[in-house]
Amino acid sequence: MAKKLWGGRFRKELEKSAEEYLQSIEVDKEMVLEDVWGSEAHAVMLCKQGIIADRDLKEILYWLEKVKRDFQKGKFKLSKEAEDVHMNVEGVLIREAGKEYGGKLHTARSRNDQVITDARLYIRRQILDIEELVIQLQKTFLDIGRKHLETPMPGYTHTQDAQPITLAYWATAYVSLLMRDLSRLENAYGIVDTNPLGSCALAGTSFPIDRRLTTKLLGFSGLHKHSLDAISSRDFIAETLCALAINMSNLSKLAEEMVYWSTFEFNLITLDDRYTAGSSIMPQKKNPCVAELTRGRTGAVYGSLMQLLTTLKAIPMGYNRDLQEDKPPLWNAIKTVKSTLYVVNGMIGTIKFHEERMEELAGANFTTATEIANYLVIEKKVPFRKSHEIVGNLVATLVEEGKSFKDFDTVDRVLKMSGIGISFNDLRDIIDSKKAVQAYKSEGSTSPKEVAAMIGEFEESIRRHEKGIKQRRERIEGAKRLTESVVKSVLSGKKIKSIDM
Repeated sequence: MAKKLWGGRFRKELEKSAEEYLQSIEVDKEMVLEDVWGSEAHAVMLCKQGIIADRDLKEILYWLEKVKRDFQKGKFKLSKEAEDVHMNVEGVLIREAGKEYGGKLHTARSRNDQVITDARLYIRRQILDIEELVIQLQKTFLDIGRKHLETPMPGYTHTQDAQPITLAYWATAYVSLLMRDLSRLENAYGIVDTNPLGSCALAGTSFPIDRRLTTKLLGFSGLHKHSLDAISSRDFIAETLCALAINMSNLSKLAEEMVYWSTFEFNLITLDDRYTAGSSIMPQKKNPCVAELTRGRTGAVYGSLMQLLTTLKAIPMGYNRDLQEDKPPLWNAIKTVKSTLYVVNGMIGTIKFHEERMEELAGANFTTATEIANYLVIEKKVPFRKSHEIVGNLVATLVEEGKSFKDFDTVDRVLKMSGIGISFNDLRDIIDSKKAVQAYKSEGSTSPKEVAAMIGEFEESIRRHEKGIKQRRERIEGAKRLTESVVKSVLSGKKIKSIDM
């Protein structure tokens, strides 16, 4: 006879290789506490609805609490023969309490709705952790911004010198970029945070269950009402993976800048020794390994997203065993993103910026050419396209002669050929990188005034996000306390009808 809890219909045992192939213990071990919580909420609801008796509930909750305590002490071991975390937990109840009691837990429930309930409980907590790590990185960039509002540095397009900007402007660009990551994560959380429990295998149940009660006990913000859709859908995992993949893309962008900024040739920064590594053969080497692995591991998170989307692309409505493969890519991506955010924050927070080198490059290689062109438009009333042509010709001549904007006599000579004159004092102010950034007036520009204003706006946005995270955590913790209170009351001998929920 089959030993599996689902084995009544079977006359042969699973082949060992098939049993090994089907098990998901390594993945499920992350969700033991979530499985216990979901099971307790389900059992409480069954009793509240009169589907099981108070005596049944008390016995079930006693052994579920025992599983929880054993797991927290490292004593609860998952058996591969039981296939997954759900069968392991339920198996304890049946062994210890007997089928008379333990066998009633799975009434009006399927592993189909059980597994996605556990996953949603686990994922929403992970999303909150990641949001907090993103905010920590934003705060590190804001610290840099506040300290360097007027520190000039080169801005690049095509990795070529473009225009002077400030270090604060660069730092707050990442704050701005990470704000969208926060929004994506928050949106993913909202899609995750709906209750599928009670959907059963796919069609709901003929038992008079109360899905609103389990929604409350598990702290979900709403009910995933359509049972077939709830069982079939894994877009909440795809949504989360998409947010994580974009976040890693943004961290990879940052990592790339850290790699080439720290080269001898650029020499814009020095990375702290704690976030670099050496060479086994070259004694002088100091390699930006944290940044390089941030780039490298981005591909793994992309791969996790594509793995899931490929799994989902041809699955019909209803549960299919392919969906067992939904969690491994997400678990891997979560681990990678969390560790990357943590270590990148440390790397950025310990950077030594070479301010003199930054200022030197900010005004070098004709980076203020656009400001000369703008000056001609504003002061000399030259149409911009004409001024662009004049300054372009000036740069070409200076390059040919091996000179720069600081060679005033040559600049004066070339400009006069176009009928333009700029005084020495005006030219000196225009090509000064510190003064150039002060000249910007447009909203959101690199001017210290604008950057300071944006810092204030970002700080306010972060406070709103932190408030939202706190509220979501409080909802979860409040639901946990409610469930624990009900469990404690039942175990102390109270009848379920007398317990306020």
